[in-house]
Order: sequence, then C-alpha cells, then structure tokens
Amino acid sequence: MKKILLTLSALLAMASYSHAEETIRIAVDVPYEPFEYKAPDGSLTGFEIELGNAVCAEMKVKCEWVIQAWDGIIPGLLAYKYDAILSSMSITTERAQKVAFTNGYYNTPTGWFAKKGSHFDPNDKASIKGKKIGAQRGTIQDKFATDNLKDADVVRYGTADELVIDLYNGRLDAVILDYPVGETTVLGGDQGSEYELIGKPFQLGDGAAVALRPSDKELVEKFNKALDVVKNNGVYDEIRKKYFSYDIKI
Repeated sequence: MKKILLTLSALLAMASYSHAEETIRIAVDVPYEPFEYKAPDGSLTGFEIELGNAVCAEMKVKCEWVIQAWDGIIPGLLAYKYDAILSSMSITTERAQKVAFTNGYYNTPTGWFAKKGSHFDPNDKASIKGKKIGAQRGTIQDKFATDNLKDADVVRYGTADELVIDLYNGRLDAVILDYPVGETTVLGGDQGSEYELIGKPFQLGDGAAVALRPSDKELVEKFNKALDVVKNNGVYDEIRKKYFSYDIKI
C-alpha cells in the first residue's frame, strides 16, 4: 500500500512539474493603453496581450499574465516572480546589463503632449524653464527628459493614467509619452479635444523586446523563433491593425 501511495505521489509530482513547464509567467505594467489594459469585464487585453498569447500558442505553452508596476518589473523578473517581461520594454544598454533581450518586435515614436495654446516648446530653454513635465518612472522618456530638460521639473509617475490625470487637472505643463499611449490616453481621453501633440513624434531607443533572465538562454531562443513565425505568417499584422493605423513592426 505504501508503495502504491509513493508511486501516486511521484506521478502527481511529475504532473505538477509538467504543468509548470507548460506555463510561462509574463509580467505587464497595466494600464498602458493600447499595449495592455483591462477591458470592461476586467480581462486583460491590448496589443501586447494578444501578441503574447499568439507567441505562447506558437511555443505551445500557456501564458500566465502577471500585473507588475513598472519601477519593480526588472527586480521582479530577477527574483523569479515571473519568467519574462512583455510590456513595451525598450532595449537599452543599461537594461541589457541586467536582462537578456529577444529580438525587437515593435518600435513606436515618442511624443510631447500639452494643452492647446500653451506655447510649450521642448526645444526652447526659455519655454521649459520651471515647467512641470510628466513622465512615467523608469521609461526611456523619463531618462530623455531628465538628461535633456535640466531647467524643467520632471515629475515621475507609476502609471501613464496617473500622469494624464495630473495633466488634465493642470498640475503638469506637458507630458512625454510613447506616442501611441499619448494618442490614446491624452488625445483620446474625455478632455482630449483641449490637448495636442507638440511638434512631431521622434524615435528613442532601438525598439521594444521581451526581457528574460540572462541564464534562460533556451527560453530567449524559443521566444525569438515564435516571434519570427507570428511576424511572418500574418498573425502579427492582424493583431497590429486592431490597435494601430500605422506599421510598428521591426
């Protein structure tokens, strides 16, 4: 009887291990519309959620989405709270010292947004002096504003939604955001008609990629292969067209 019980226990343990192997936990910072956000029914949706699900399907694994605030997203990965980050993480030299990146899967421009008639000009030192500029903490936009707008007061936020609320309430003079996020949350918000894109969108960084632990080389390769498939079989483009009227694929 003991042998039977031990055998059953071993089988259960193997089944649990097998199930764990078939699940990849992926971290996302929510909300970051249109990349990842909650639908009215509470389910996660957005460009990266759909892309991630398609990539997991190609790898024949189950995606388990983990919501994580941006400023703790890399520490959480390194602490094994999840297996990957698929959340608009731009490839940078600094981050590449901590994580392993897959090949890039999109690149979108950055934009400045402010109230119409504000005469805000990020290229004019007199215009930005003493101004309060909103940026999401830990993003490449945050770094760009910090490095280039020495005469301004850069105010950092945990989420893009919090940043937009303060812009709408007059606590910020301008914000710098990933252009599609600003297009959706600032210009597409309930006060969007009062705001505008300042100047032209511009590129920062080398695009976004999936981030994984440096030791997970096999998983990096699996992601790369799956991304290549969905980028070339029409699935990526089908998903992209739901959220963007312009091409973002790299």
